[in-house]
Amino acid sequence: MIRYHLKELIAEKEFQEKRRITVSEIAQETGINRMTLSKMLNHQGSSTVTDNLDKLCFYFNCEIESLITHVKDEGGRG
Repeated sequence: MIRYHLKELIAEKEFQEKRRITVSEIAQETGINRMTLSKMLNHQGSSTVTDNLDKLCFYFNCEIESLITHVKDEGGRG
């Protein structure tokens, strides 16, 4: 399963910029649908296209490893 680290990246950006960052703002800045971002934030195992991952890496100025992690499923899958 893929785990997204959006919450952590948002918190770090808020701390650095000393302001609140909303999902709507990220959607507007990246061109990613707000509902897609919401699913990535709140639904374990949600999927997205690589273009969205690229946009988020650019927005957060991070490497892909900071955005996602592969987590093995307990059932041996993944």
